[in-house]
Amino acid sequence: MKKLDELKFDNRFARLGDAFSTEVLPEPIAEPRLVVASPAAMALLDLEPDEAESEVFAELFSGHKLWSEAEPRAMVYSGHQFGVYNPRLGDGRGLLLGEVLNDAGEHWDLHLKGAGQTPYSRMGDGRAVLRSSIREFLASEHLDALGIPTSRALCVTASSTPVYRETRETGAMLLRLASSHVRFGHFEYFYYTRQHDRLEELGRHVLECHFPHCLEQEQPWAAFFRDVVERNAELIARWQAYGFCHGVMNTDNMSILGITFDYGPYAFLDDFDANHICNHSDDSGRYAFSNQVPIAHWNLAALAQALTPFVEVEALREALNLFLPLYQAHYLDLMRRRLGFSCAEPEDEAMVQRLLQLMQGSAVDYSQFFRRLGEETPEQALSRLREDFVDLAGFDAWATDYQARVVRDGGTQEARRERMHAVNPKYILRNYLAQRAIEAAQQGDYSEVRQLHAVLSHPFDEQPGMERYAERPPEWGKHLEISCSS
Repeated sequence: MKKLDELKFDNRFARLGDAFSTEVLPEPIAEPRLVVASPAAMALLDLEPDEAESEVFAELFSGHKLWSEAEPRAMVYSGHQFGVYNPRLGDGRGLLLGEVLNDAGEHWDLHLKGAGQTPYSRMGDGRAVLRSSIREFLASEHLDALGIPTSRALCVTASSTPVYRETRETGAMLLRLASSHVRFGHFEYFYYTRQHDRLEELGRHVLECHFPHCLEQEQPWAAFFRDVVERNAELIARWQAYGFCHGVMNTDNMSILGITFDYGPYAFLDDFDANHICNHSDDSGRYAFSNQVPIAHWNLAALAQALTPFVEVEALREALNLFLPLYQAHYLDLMRRRLGFSCAEPEDEAMVQRLLQLMQGSAVDYSQFFRRLGEETPEQALSRLREDFVDLAGFDAWATDYQARVVRDGGTQEARRERMHAVNPKYILRNYLAQRAIEAAQQGDYSEVRQLHAVLSHPFDEQPGMERYAERPPEWGKHLEISCSS
């Protein structure tokens, strides 16, 4: 394990030059203090956990100090925002400090969010606030614990620097990690500005650094796009299976690595509602839970358009056509496992859809249903769960079919319970839990953020004494308004 001053940098993206990013130094925030750090994320950099307690840790991640090998750059890109093309976006409040090369030979971007103004701030102050920084930290680490591909979060640093949004808020910085911060919007930027030489250079960089296996193919760019399609099909299947709503699926928020990226007004479903809109600013419901699959397909089509100078349209279309069947296969496999099935049957898809239709409008807690379904024998669990449903006749019919399906699947109840608990979390990041932690942190008490992070880092485990984090939310907790403002 290493100390902070022993990190090795290899800044590959910075070497692409000024056409791809702009050199900018972070603007320090006053009186930095550590809110929370992730030992699991620190381990990706080979950092010793106790390094988070050092004074230099907070100084580095609040802009006061910088590694000599770091090369802070603000990346330029564009993207479709709510379906409308914005020709010039970029890192308006974040900086790519550099790429750390760990002992396993992996590169990890250090990206500091809330680092101050850049050429891409577009009249903004370049800052992040404590509430959004905590929310992104918690979500990044929790999704990883759930097995959902995601960027990671190393730490949140608070300050006495005021930041003004709707009201005066506390300024903060978030250090996040990813193998790459290249987005769909990077390719769109060079395509629509007709800088096809730069587009080719970007593609070559991405292929060499992140998709080297595609270089072995006869058509590397086509192989790259197909890989991106496959990764996103699996990602969105995991979102849908676990009830995760991203909230702002703009193309500039979509990673070429197929990971969850740029957390804003996200939410996990409490009561199941296929039409849930987690973003208060999404008046049209473009990014509603039920729209995440078609929007992901739409975003991939936008990326495909940007690749047309180097890939035949028919090849792009063929790859794009793989998205929906791949998504459906991944989703059905996940839902089978959540229902406790160890093998497949032709009617499984219909069984899943019938269940979701029964849940709709019945105020059934989506996460708790699956956890409780595995706690006892099917007969016992279904008897207890029945009271949550409005259409009792419909539920009874489904329950009868489910019990018969479990019998055909075979195995013991003990094995079934173990199998289901391994994929059905007891603890889920609910908005009201995050809100309580944020309110305490805004008063200078970081203990709740740290405790919540610790619990959510092991979402499938029984954790004695932590049962309050597994409770259904109060009514006020189901209706919190989360917007893009941060």
